[in-house]
Amino acid sequence: MTKLDVGSAASPRAGSLVPFTSLAAILMAFGLYAIFVTGPAMRAVAQANLDSTLAEENRAFCEKFGMRVGTSEFVACSQELVSIRKRQADRDSEAGML
Repeated sequence: MTKLDVGSAASPRAGSLVPFTSLAAILMAFGLYAIFVTGPAMRAVAQANLDSTLAEENRAFCEKFGMRVGTSEFVACSQELVSIRKRQADRDSEAGML
């Protein structure tokens, strides 16, 4: 056992840096995996969910006003809703909201 006397200098780095650097490397590897491997897949799933939600909202809105799926009126209604959403997104981005 090491004895410290009054006035002797004790090193604050008594332990090894190997466990710390190993942990940092492992965490960095997990981070890179999340960014480059699972990130794009998660974005694709989120986009598919958004597309599905918007299609369901379009269907519900247009059918509410008597435009059934498969009719030309339904197609026109859906296209107008897409246009409205795009203009709203443009306004939001110009205002700095998103």
